[in-house]
Amino acid sequence: MIYTVTLNPSIDYIVHVNGLKLGDLNRMTNDFKLPGGKGINVSRILKRIQAESTALGFLGGFTGNFISDWLKKEKIQTKFTTVQEDTRINIKLKSESETEINGLGPAISNEEMQDLKQTLSMISAGDIVVLSGSTPATLREGFYEELIQIIKDKGADFVIDTTGKDLLNALPQNPLLIKPNNHELAELFDVKFKTMEDILPFGERLLEDGAQHAIISMAGDGALLFTKNGIYRSNVLKRPLKNSVGAGDSMIAGFVGTFAKKEDPIEAFKWGVACGSATAFSDDLASIDLINELISEVEIEKIK
Repeated sequence: MIYTVTLNPSIDYIVHVNGLKLGDLNRMTNDFKLPGGKGINVSRILKRIQAESTALGFLGGFTGNFISDWLKKEKIQTKFTTVQEDTRINIKLKSESETEINGLGPAISNEEMQDLKQTLSMISAGDIVVLSGSTPATLREGFYEELIQIIKDKGADFVIDTTGKDLLNALPQNPLLIKPNNHELAELFDVKFKTMEDILPFGERLLEDGAQHAIISMAGDGALLFTKNGIYRSNVLKRPLKNSVGAGDSMIAGFVGTFAKKEDPIEAFKWGVACGSATAFSDDLASIDLINELISEVEIEKIK
């Protein structure tokens, strides 16, 4: 079984405004609300590619109910930990440029943290747990490490999609996959990349530091997969770009869902590229029809 953990989920409130004027009255031309949060996005794409998962994390209030009800309609299994405060709302304001206003998230009590850890303890050897996204401001430092220890004790694998100290601290625990983009990788090692070749030694360093596989996404330049057997690069699929939110989560879902079935990192990377690209070309997360359309266009080349 695949489990996803979203510590700071949200409702993503997407608002379209023509000619935004700050300090003035603006009227929406279109708006819609979606369940947000990186692990939740992973679970939604996994469902589309027929890989079952159980979504875990913290949910609270009427906003939490919105997310829970939505996932129930999509027939996604959930086992969220209920918290006292409301799940946050993130505003995605789309005008001539895109502006995001992200909520802080609820305060999480020690008892609620313990409840989530207890829920995670139900996993078994051979399971894969996807740990994704930021943490609420009130969550104690090192909470991801506490969850990783539970996963390791159970003999399961984990994927971690976060940045900074949480990512660095996770590397020695041998994550199945990490997926920083090129900017996050540069920030992680305090360097600057001018060419794709500049990235290669730092991707290899992620494996040396403990990762089993690493994907480095490079936006319009495709993506790189680092494995112990070589480095691979994907081509760039061409469609109008509609949505940057959730593309990385979709890539992780494509990789994990395929790897769980086939244990083939190259095939998993191919599906990751198709799923990530399909979301980038969609208003919401990708549909299975578009993923299936794109998978035949994905080309993977070994470059080292």
